[in-house]
Amino acid sequence: MQTLGVCSWKGENFGCALSDALCAKRSRKRRLLGNLVGYGRVSGLWIDLNGSSSDGSGVCSGNSRFLGVTLFCGYTSTAVFRKPKKCSFGASFALAWALEQQEIRSEFSDGNSNTINSELRETEIVKSDSFCMDGGNATGDNIDEEEKVVDGQNDGGVGEEDCSRVDVRSLAWSLRLAKTADDVEEVLKDKGVLPLQVFSTMIRGFGKDKRIDPALAVMEWLKRKKEETNGVIYPNLFIYNSLLGAIKQSEQFGELHRVMDYMSHDGVVPNVVTYNTLMAIYLEQGQTIEALNVLEEIRRVGLVPSAVSYSTALLAYRRMEDGIGALRFFTELKEKYLKGEVGKDDNEDWEKEFVKLENFTVRVCYQVMRRWLVKRENSSQKVMKLLSDMDRAGLQHGRAELERLLWACTREDHYVVAKELYTRIRERHSEISLSVCNHLIWLMGKAKRWWAALEIYEDLLDKGPKPNNLSYELIMSHFNILLTAARRKGIWKWGVRLINKMEDKGLKPGSREWNAVLVACSKASEASTAIQIFKRMIEKGEKPTIISYGALLSALEKGKLYDEALKVWDHMIKVGVEPNLYAYTIMASILTGQGKFKMVDAVIKEMSSLGIDPTVVTYNAIISGCARNGMGSAAYEWFHRMKVQNVPPNEVTYEMLIEALARDGKPRLAYELYLRAHNEGLNLSTKAYDAVVSSSQVYGATIDMSVLGPRPPKKPKLQEPYSIRGKPFSIGRKLTPDSQEKPGPGRAA
Repeated sequence: MQTLGVCSWKGENFGCALSDALCAKRSRKRRLLGNLVGYGRVSGLWIDLNGSSSDGSGVCSGNSRFLGVTLFCGYTSTAVFRKPKKCSFGASFALAWALEQQEIRSEFSDGNSNTINSELRETEIVKSDSFCMDGGNATGDNIDEEEKVVDGQNDGGVGEEDCSRVDVRSLAWSLRLAKTADDVEEVLKDKGVLPLQVFSTMIRGFGKDKRIDPALAVMEWLKRKKEETNGVIYPNLFIYNSLLGAIKQSEQFGELHRVMDYMSHDGVVPNVVTYNTLMAIYLEQGQTIEALNVLEEIRRVGLVPSAVSYSTALLAYRRMEDGIGALRFFTELKEKYLKGEVGKDDNEDWEKEFVKLENFTVRVCYQVMRRWLVKRENSSQKVMKLLSDMDRAGLQHGRAELERLLWACTREDHYVVAKELYTRIRERHSEISLSVCNHLIWLMGKAKRWWAALEIYEDLLDKGPKPNNLSYELIMSHFNILLTAARRKGIWKWGVRLINKMEDKGLKPGSREWNAVLVACSKASEASTAIQIFKRMIEKGEKPTIISYGALLSALEKGKLYDEALKVWDHMIKVGVEPNLYAYTIMASILTGQGKFKMVDAVIKEMSSLGIDPTVVTYNAIISGCARNGMGSAAYEWFHRMKVQNVPPNEVTYEMLIEALARDGKPRLAYELYLRAHNEGLNLSTKAYDAVVSSSQVYGATIDMSVLGPRPPKKPKLQEPYSIRGKPFSIGRKLTPDSQEKPGPGRAA
């Protein structure tokens, strides 16, 4: 049976200019640019790789096609020819054969695997400079003779006149449209007996050009010739493997069963390369279970799976997005490897191959986890479990893999996974990307885990890398969210602590942040704290706005610090801040509390002169001030002025007026106002109903309870949680118990 010999070499990268015959006069042991392949009657084969570059493993790559492939028959020496003509079918014998397994491995190559795969079990790797079918190595004088050929100094050497040659490129071009064995016969009838590697090379080329018809036609022609030549020319295992590779590359998977039937009929026994190609074909079709079944078939028939077999199986788990299955598969393989049940093949360096499989398993698991995270369903628990299983399996997590996985965390429910990945990077690696930290700060804010975002920002300040403008903007946006919540809920302590925290971390609060704290103090009636925050704002160089003055005036009004409020008003006018509707309303309420109704009239007239019309809120503030100070008659008078100005009252207006009249001993009037509000379709609170009933009982007024109606239900009180997703004092893990006490005037000031 014919055998194939391959000569491989390792060395430096060679580059050849088009004007060079070869990279001549280099090291005599490293001058070959390709592999010498002997087959059948061929005594020597030289592959001209001008215009391409080599990766040092015997396979060359480059932007230009191989310029010539020349086969010489019947001689022990070689000659170099150049063909400038370009064609899409320009692969050399050695390259096509070297890619026997590279096609499968390329899907998960890490760039370090040998170009000529060790999967060619049928071949013997001979570490010599050349190889001839007669068994002799080109050493000694033979090398000198080859050097003369390369340098153009072989005056009596082999040339076109002394030897017939086979131009595989031109031959394949002639067969590119062949569809039947007759078409092939028409082209090859005068070619004589050709080496089988000519056909395997052409079949490979047809596959790359996605022309399966001529590849099958060549196979049919070989089967015909087997009968005609009594087995001299026949399709062997290499031919079938080449055809399977062509099916994979051309994606004509419907021809698979046909080729496998040919193999069975011809009695060709598949080898590991065959099965590996089958696995790759099944993967291309998305038939992952069938691919895994092929691996079991390899073991069943008594063959030893190669590293490519295991890698392809891991790739199948990747296609199924079964990271847990891939990890389990590797764990079982690792146990067998440690026991010596795997890796007995001397033709492979299993120590290196196992490291590659381990790295590939890690890559598969992380790819699967990224796929899980981009899906709609929440897969955070699955990701956390797989990370833990990888730890137990002893797989190392690189910083790059962890950061890429963290980038895939984009939804609110991913914050648990993101925080775990961040912790792993910080604990196991000395550095972390700033962009990853910024992404995590953004994600924590999206998940409403603002205090966790603040912790990450603290780490940037303490451990590095130094935060940039984006970090600053992100954390400021989170502070604004927290301060807005504090303002809305009136949680003034939280607001003060946030301001303190910002300054501790080198962040400069703006007017927006200061105003949020002032409004929170106003809602909580914390007049003294509001004064301190206002002074502190000015000391820090921030100019107060109308919102700042309005919040301070409101806090002073609620604290009945009317004189201080008037001073603030005068200061506001002095610095040129024009009052708005809100400021005028507060001022009217302050003057009402002092009983200065003439000044209240002056405020209302000033508002009208400036084109600021009083609203129901303005009148409600005046009526409420009257009610708080026991001036029911004045409240009723302002109610009538409100009607004259065509400002419709609302529930607050009636409720405050009814309470004021009830306290002032006017139960009958309060009763009539309650009925009027009810007739206007307003739903008053239980407090107003109780005020009417209680006042009528105290002052002996007779009211019709049936007309008054049943007691309205209590309005549900809006729950104002003291914190948002956590205690407000948990902002930053470095707050001490002492800092959770009420901030003293010294810090607030």
